[in-house]
Amino acid sequence: MRFSISEYVRWEDIDAAGIINYQAYLRFFGLAEAELFRSCGLSYKTLFDEIGIWLPRVHVECDFFDPVRLDELLIVEAFFGKIGTSSIHIHFEVKRKEQPDIVVASGKYVLVTVGRGEFKPRPVPEAVREKLDPYREPR
Repeated sequence: MRFSISEYVRWEDIDAAGIINYQAYLRFFGLAEAELFRSCGLSYKTLFDEIGIWLPRVHVECDFFDPVRLDELLIVEAFFGKIGTSSIHIHFEVKRKEQPDIVVASGKYVLVTVGRGEFKPRPVPEAVREKLDPYREPR
């Protein structure tokens, strides 16, 4: 199962050529990431304060396939891929609302589970794994 958000390409998202700037995709991915976790019942507040883990990004990638312009409405689909011992992979696919069959960009984050304030890897808690599983698509 995938989670999706919709977001317009805003003035601050475009570059001098009038197309989306690569950095804007990280904003879109960040929004989708937070809402994906929230849809699993794991807001970042819950992860940080109740479970006691942080999830720093250790790898970020993005591929661009088609230029996107100001005010286009994009759909960002997010889903979990591999869940390793201490890592969680999140995949993203970005499509235009008007052309939902065409992927304009894709990306991936790798997060590492660390103890709150420690920055030392620790295993993904079993309770977290169980909540993420419905949104996982093995890759």
